[in-house]
Formats: sequence, C-alpha cells, structure tokens
Amino acid sequence: MTHNNPLSGPGYFMQGLKMILMPQLRWLVLIPLVINILVFGGIIYSASGYFSGWMAELTGWMPEWLALLEYLLWPLFFLVLAAVMFFTFTIIGNFIAAPFNALLAEKVQRMEGADLPDLQLSDWLVIVPRSIGRELRKLLYFLPRALVLLLLSFIPVLGFVLWFLFNGWMMAIQYCDYAADNRGVSFSDMLSRLKPRISKSWPFGAIVNLAMLIPLVNLVIIPAAVVGASLLWEREMEQGSATP
Repeated sequence: MTHNNPLSGPGYFMQGLKMILMPQLRWLVLIPLVINILVFGGIIYSASGYFSGWMAELTGWMPEWLALLEYLLWPLFFLVLAAVMFFTFTIIGNFIAAPFNALLAEKVQRMEGADLPDLQLSDWLVIVPRSIGRELRKLLYFLPRALVLLLLSFIPVLGFVLWFLFNGWMMAIQYCDYAADNRGVSFSDMLSRLKPRISKSWPFGAIVNLAMLIPLVNLVIIPAAVVGASLLWEREMEQGSATP
C-alpha cells in the first residue's frame, strides 16, 4: 500500500491481531486479558444480581393502568444497563491494562527498532502512576466533547454520525498514546502529530471502535489495538513512512 492510502489504518490493526500470538508478546497480552475477564465477570455477576430488584422498583412506581408498559421497559432497561456496563468496563479495563499496555507498546517499538531506555522491574513504580495519569488525561479530553455529542445525539442520523466519527478518533488517541508516552511525547504533541495523518489514524480507530462493540471479543481487541497503534506510531509518526 502507498503512504497516502487510508486503508493502511485498518491494515495496522490486522497486523496487531496477528502479532498478539507471537511468543515474545504473549505474556504481556495474557496477564491484562485475564485480569479484565475477572473484572468483566464481576461486573456482570453484580449487575445481574441487582437487575430484578431495580426493575421491580422501577415498575412499582407505575400506576396500574400503565402495567402493559412493563413489557416494553424490560428490554429498554436491559439495553441501558448493558450500555452502562460496557462504558464502565471500558474505563476500568483501560485503567487496569494501562501499565501492561505501555510495556506491550514498548516491546513492539523495540521490535520496530526504537531506541528506548531499558526498563527494569523497579520501573513499575514509575510506569504505573504515569500510565494512570495519561488515562486520566485522555478521560478529561473525552468527557466534555462526549457531553456535547450527547446533546446532539437527539438529532436523528447526525448524532449517530458524529458519535461514530468521534469514537474513531478517540480510539486512535487511546491506543497511539502508549507508544507516544514511551517516546516521551506529551499528550498535546501526540494530538498534533495524529491530526495531519488523520487519513491513517482515524480509519485505524474506526475499525477498532467497531470491533470493540462485539462482547467478549473486545477483550482481545485491546492488546491487538495496542500493537497495531504502536506500529502505526513508529512507522507513520516517527519515521514518516510505512508499509502496513
């Protein structure tokens, strides 16, 4: 593919999917994967235990003549709860996996020939708070824009399109940031590098966003996105050329 071909964004993601099976990356993929499965299972177990009680309270407020609406409220309430669970898990999962994702990105960057400082076990004392700090920075970037889009989401079609466009951009930011941070690039500088190459970064984020919507499969998507984004960063943002 040529350097200006926007399809190279999804190409990086596909490379990431292939590379997470490599022996040298396996443990950096499996450890956060197991942790996130336990967290996700815990959230589902807790929510399922309270679901019937919440639903009983909700329908208890309704007058008898609206009892027929209960059959409509059950699936609606379930979908709202599922959306809240997915959003909660995504935030918690990213915070838990952040230090592992930073190490995974660092490993991929070294495989790409990046000259990075050697990390020792003691460096976790620095990596963990730094990674969590970057996650908070991304969350602060996301929330005000998400609130504006939430208001616009009441506009048919336009709201959906804007959410899709924004989420693709956020996924590119989310996963390219690990490699950028390893390179010592600030959050604002990382954004300024991604924007001129949006023809590569946004399609990458868009395909990740779509894959993340598949329940349970999204647990595997996270490390694949980290690997793919690290390749994207090293070949496009650092070297300025790539062959996806």
